Amino acid sequence: MSEQILNVFVSGRCEAMRMLMADQCLDWKEEVVTFDTWTKGDLKKEAVFGQLPGFKAGDFTIYQSNAILRHLARNHGLYGKTPNEATQIDMINDGVEDFRLKYLRLIYQNYENGKEDYIKALCNELGHFERILSKNNEGKGFLVGDQISFADYNLVDLLRNHQVLAPDCLSGSPLLSAYVTRICSRPKLEAFLASDAHKNRPINGNGKQ
Repeated sequence: MSEQILNVFVSGRCEAMRMLMADQCLDWKEEVVTFDTWTKGDLKKEAVFGQLPGFKAGDFTIYQSNAILRHLARNHGLYGKTPNEATQIDMINDGVEDFRLKYLRLIYQNYENGKEDYIKALCNELGHFERILSKNNEGKGFLVGDQISFADYNLVDLLRNHQVLAPDCLSGSPLLSAYVTRICSRPKLEAFLASDAHKNRPINGNGKQ
């Protein structure tokens, strides 16, 4: 396999990719981009939409976090077993993206004034995913089908961020709470989440979490 390289700032949108690669025993190298390097502009010009993260595998380079997740999923059997399952996974991941954008708006635009109201509204957001889980093997497995997908890594990463923001946020969502515990207990993923590299990495670029 060609060397896989992530160009990154902080945990941010890259953590789901790291979780996927760690859980699937994939090797990768990280190139941490400092703010000073980024502001010089050369790397920013290379990025298709002027944003990180970027992902390189040999001479193949892509940007946009969800495109990277889907690329990894296609290449490692994490995109469902049928076209219908793949479409369901896409649909759910789009819902995760909507949820993540709300979280990022809070973190970067309205943290001090909006945190309390955001946490109060979490029950409704989490309810969508609780219901999705309940319709697949009574919530005892994954989001879609009988195997893990890239959407599972993406959702678990975001839910873990919310457990930092509001530690009791999953108390009213028993399926989601058990789901996060179950996914994070997978041996390779558990080892990654316990590593210093993971624990010492800031969640967000502005220090808020």
